[in-house]
Amino acid sequence: MLDMSDFVPPTATAVAEGQPAAPDPIPAKRVRSWALWDWATQPFNSVILTFVFAPLYLVSTSFLAPHIADLPADAPERVRGLAELSSRYGAWTAIAGLLIFYLAPALGARAETSGGRKRWLIAATGGLALIQFLLAFVQEDPRYFTYGAIVLALGSVVSEIAGVNYNAMLHQVSTPATVGRVSGLGWGMGYLGGIVALVIVVVLTFADWFGMDTSNGLPFRLIAVGAAVWTIVFSIPLVVNVPEYRRPAPGRRGFLAGYVDLVADMIALYRQSRPTFWFLFASAVYRDGLAGVFAFGGVLAAAGFGFSTNEVLIFGIAANVVAGVSTIFVGRLDDRVGARKVIIFALALLVVMAVFVFVAAPLGDIVFWIGGLVLSACVGPAQASSRALLSKVTPEAMQGEVFGLYATTGRVASPLSPALWAAFIAWFGATRYGVLGIGIVLALGLGLLLMVKIDSRQVASHALEPLTGWNRSAVAALTIALFMGVGGLVLLLTGAHDVPGGAYATAALLLLAALAVVPGQRALAAVRTSGEEGAGIARASVVVGYAALAAAVTVTLVRVL
Repeated sequence: MLDMSDFVPPTATAVAEGQPAAPDPIPAKRVRSWALWDWATQPFNSVILTFVFAPLYLVSTSFLAPHIADLPADAPERVRGLAELSSRYGAWTAIAGLLIFYLAPALGARAETSGGRKRWLIAATGGLALIQFLLAFVQEDPRYFTYGAIVLALGSVVSEIAGVNYNAMLHQVSTPATVGRVSGLGWGMGYLGGIVALVIVVVLTFADWFGMDTSNGLPFRLIAVGAAVWTIVFSIPLVVNVPEYRRPAPGRRGFLAGYVDLVADMIALYRQSRPTFWFLFASAVYRDGLAGVFAFGGVLAAAGFGFSTNEVLIFGIAANVVAGVSTIFVGRLDDRVGARKVIIFALALLVVMAVFVFVAAPLGDIVFWIGGLVLSACVGPAQASSRALLSKVTPEAMQGEVFGLYATTGRVASPLSPALWAAFIAWFGATRYGVLGIGIVLALGLGLLLMVKIDSRQVASHALEPLTGWNRSAVAALTIALFMGVGGLVLLLTGAHDVPGGAYATAALLLLAALAVVPGQRALAAVRTSGEEGAGIARASVVVGYAALAAAVTVTLVRVL
């Protein structure tokens, strides 16, 4: 049983003369209510995306043509059909990542400047529940596959938007001394919520749904409805017990202007605290590897080690138990030894276990059980410690924007694990090779983090100093090149340009990136006469713009010819 007094600072009943009084304690009910939101939304990740709805229903023979679905499991045509479903699902996932990339920074900043973190969180949570309800209409018919993939993609977008505001509320329910434990409690509650939800699914499956008609994918559709109700019910405590964060609004600004302001803030962050800036970059890479561990864990168990449906579900329960317990335990360790050390140890062990699972795979199921559970034990602590570390080194006034960028940078790298997973399987012809792709991503993230020297015990006490003396056109050029260019690059990396209409969407984003040439050239002319800073990023934006223009022309010509 958790003692919630550990998460609440003691009340100072007496203070020495001339010393400031201790801050008011944070009510335990507020901490519990905040952490329960992770419990409320975890079934979307564990049940809908990772272990049940997507892998066992949407990307399955249920959505193949009947004459292909009835073929033997090793029939080439059947294998190709499932691969095509996986590819189409991946394309929609990539589009979801782009939407998050474009929306998360602005929405995070808007929630921060308006003081409306809770308001945005409630709206996004309601949207997530609605999306899970919509999955009930995904019938067992190939014609419904695209609808199901789009709804899941929208769910990922809404879930990430909610997470930006939820993460930004961490400072409202913790102190510098307890932020690691509170963050770990949230992650742990999430994993435990996933466990309970998966147990319910396993019980219903073993009971053969108590004689209910299971045709037309009805069990999976009911699971989606149950997940929606779960989200609504367990989100209520946060709505009732956690107050809205209020601060004077600095005035409304345009949606697009918010992006330029955000880029300017990040340039200022780079100039004032480069370790924090580079930590965002390193964490984007290794967090994608962490996501890959769970995203492909069920696939590796089923396709690589021959686990049955029930075995995949049982492994999912075990993985969530291990992840939840380890996250809560390491959350306490985080506050003692520092978040950076926790992350480094977890990533190193993840890389070792990825290699172990690959090398020892011929020994059978026991290898996956050992390696998979150790991997699960490391994912949660690394994720929670990353959130805690960023919270400790981010100025309070920048929590919304920086956590928006935290979500964004993670999504920018999102094609990395899926691409290497798929590439290694294609190169070597066996599913178990995919774990090497994920291991490479984790190793790359670990290497980048080792080069970042940052004090995990630092607590920023001042707001980020605004960027001054820089040419506004140069910042605008960098903004255009960054957001549009990365979008086009993501579509190129994920292969989305090969699907119908994808080439033209890719070319359109690259052409928009080419627009950076105009403000870039204007900025170069201005800085020569005004003495403002920004010549370097202006030149870089012009180069990126011309490169994007050349890439757009190439993609279009290849598609047309």
